Amino acid sequence: MAAESTPLALPVLPLDDEVVLPGMVVPLDLSDSEVRAAVEAAQAAARDEPGKPKVLLVPRVDGTYAGTGVLGTVEQVGRLADGDPGALIRGRGRVRIGAGTTGPGAALWVEGTRIDESVPDPLPGHVTELVKEYKALATAWLRKRGAWQVVDRVQAIDDVSALADNSGYSPFLTTDQKVALLETTDPVARLKLATQQLRDHLAEQDVAETIAKDVQEGVDKQQREFLLRRQLEAVRKELRELNGDQEGEESDDYRARVEAADLPEKVREAALKEVDKLERSSDQSPEGSWIRTWLDTVLEMPWNERTEDSYDIRGAQRVLDAEHAGLQDVKERITEYLAVRKRRSDRGLGVVGGRRGGAVLALVGPPGVGKTSLGESVAHAMGRKFVRVALGGVRDEAEIRGHRRTYVGALPGRIVRAIKEAGSMNPVVLLDEIDKVGSDFRGDPAAALLEVLDPAQNHTFRDHYLEVELDLSDVVFLATANVLEAIPEALLDRMELVRLDGYTEDEKIVIARDHLLPRQLERAGLQADEVTIEEGALRKLAGEYTREAGVRTLERSIARLLRKVAAQHELGERELPFTVAEGDLRGLIGRPHHVPESAQEPAERRTAVPGVATGLAVTGAGGDVLYVEASLADPETGAAGLTLTGQLGDVMKESAQIALSFLRSHGAELELPVGDLKDRGVHIHFPAGAVPKDGPSAGITMTTALASLLSGRLVRTDVAMTGEVSLTGRVLPIGGVKQKLLAAHRAGVTTVIIPKRNEPDLDDVPAQVLEKLDVHAVTDVRQVLELALSPATNEAAPEVPAAA
Repeated sequence: MAAESTPLALPVLPLDDEVVLPGMVVPLDLSDSEVRAAVEAAQAAARDEPGKPKVLLVPRVDGTYAGTGVLGTVEQVGRLADGDPGALIRGRGRVRIGAGTTGPGAALWVEGTRIDESVPDPLPGHVTELVKEYKALATAWLRKRGAWQVVDRVQAIDDVSALADNSGYSPFLTTDQKVALLETTDPVARLKLATQQLRDHLAEQDVAETIAKDVQEGVDKQQREFLLRRQLEAVRKELRELNGDQEGEESDDYRARVEAADLPEKVREAALKEVDKLERSSDQSPEGSWIRTWLDTVLEMPWNERTEDSYDIRGAQRVLDAEHAGLQDVKERITEYLAVRKRRSDRGLGVVGGRRGGAVLALVGPPGVGKTSLGESVAHAMGRKFVRVALGGVRDEAEIRGHRRTYVGALPGRIVRAIKEAGSMNPVVLLDEIDKVGSDFRGDPAAALLEVLDPAQNHTFRDHYLEVELDLSDVVFLATANVLEAIPEALLDRMELVRLDGYTEDEKIVIARDHLLPRQLERAGLQADEVTIEEGALRKLAGEYTREAGVRTLERSIARLLRKVAAQHELGERELPFTVAEGDLRGLIGRPHHVPESAQEPAERRTAVPGVATGLAVTGAGGDVLYVEASLADPETGAAGLTLTGQLGDVMKESAQIALSFLRSHGAELELPVGDLKDRGVHIHFPAGAVPKDGPSAGITMTTALASLLSGRLVRTDVAMTGEVSLTGRVLPIGGVKQKLLAAHRAGVTTVIIPKRNEPDLDDVPAQVLEKLDVHAVTDVRQVLELALSPATNEAAPEVPAAA
């Protein structure tokens, strides 16, 4: 351990933010007043004492003196290299600073005690290992700096204290680290501290060198790649000039294309960012192909292209009437839309709150009524582009909103592709078969359509592929569907519903004459003056060869008829021109498939026996007639209770229970033998058993069939009915009145019974249909039975048959 010796009186030479350790020789500038005062005081004191002038070198950090200084001797006073006066001072040993004292000159004098820094000889083994480690570390550091002469001097130092103090020359040590070395009086501890500081610095230097090497390698690689790309561009340019191709460079210059394109500001910014990425990416990087595909898609979008709407309202109405017969509701809606657009345009209200005046209509109706073709007519009437988007069977949400472009084969969604295909931002987009959209693990496309079809938010629609805002607020969306219940409630709420309930027979004749026949004549290779079909033949085709809400089967029948005539002409069996009369149909295309009940013989009619009633229903194919058959089991079989067949839903089964309960409780009042209902099983069957059926509207039909069965009175052939029944006999309202009345008219029914509360729905039924129907609005089942059942043939109670 270090020991203290005789006290000394020394002038203080302060060192600001600098530390001198024993063994170091440092030049000091005498132009500093404190340095000059200390040196002059030391020289004055040395005149009375032998030896060189002595000073006390004390570090001063932030104005605070250290507690330990270094005894220094003034070796020489003269001029420094820059010509200023200076003194060369050598550190001799550590001094512990005591109290202040007096002395010559203007310097500060203090008392100090010399610290003994000797170590035992020979050195302990661990100290020897420490000396070797320090010398090895110091040698490694000095070799990196190329200081070979200093390496020899360090290796020659054997004193532990001197070896530790040699760290004072290290430029990487901070002032605090040097002060710590100065104040560590134990030589071994000081050497450990110096070794640790040197070890830490070498570790930091290794990390810094590794980072610098990696950075340099990366920079070199980028510079090399940049140079090679420039050379490659130069070679390509020379090749293009040799081949006379000057357009190749322009097609590859995406930056010029983006800057020249008429893009919205935010889209332009996004495109330029992608161009920057493209320029930084290599040709082998897959990201480059993704960016090029994305940029091509963005540049092909018609961001600012819009067609001018045709504001000739009367002209648009004429176009719609010429291309489609009937369908007044949707024609009126399009006319209203154009009229409002015209007034908004006239008053400068084309864009309100960032939104334009688009429209979202849902055309719901049975197949074949012209929903899909109507979309093209609407676009024609408005002077807009038309695009059809088929949604039937779509099960992937990405089909609507697009794929993330990092996927292989990523594409924008069908909406963006439709806009791109149309070439304008305001086309008429037909979303065909929106009720056939499915959902699975890939998402729900109907949910993705919520934003597309919402007028409040589709002006900022974001496709996953484009990832820029697309304004759909000026698009007219027409969605078609057969079944309203299959459309999600939230999606249906965003669309304006327009029902297309089917055509009357007269409308079918007009459509067949003006649209279907000319089209099929052309497809059959016939001229209009070669084959003519009389109106009576068209009426029979529509009434007896087809029974549908639309006209698809009617068109197929006309096509089959014309093919037959064309084939007979080619075989030499028939001369042209030829007029197809009503009597020629059977010989050309066979017998009729649908004969009205009223036209059949009484014994052949479905209601020729008690227990059969005619109801009306609505299916996905439109309105249709529905027969209900009832029978009673033989009492000897003992099979009591109610049996229902025909693939019935729960609601329809409950309606049958209600009908039976009503007759049991009110049978005496209705003069029906209800005792048979207790002992004999009741069986109600709905023919077409393979077709699922549900709903409450067959309630009065089942009640009438049971009443007919019990009373033995036949149900009138010309009567059809619809309505829900309650336990008290009330007739409650139902839906689909228009479609049901059109079906009754097609089936040849002349009398229809509906609930009283459905009477306002008759306003939607075409006038020519109402003229041919005798519609009775009733409130009670008793009125239904009075209208539907034929009068009793005798006063005696009829015998109830075992089966109907």
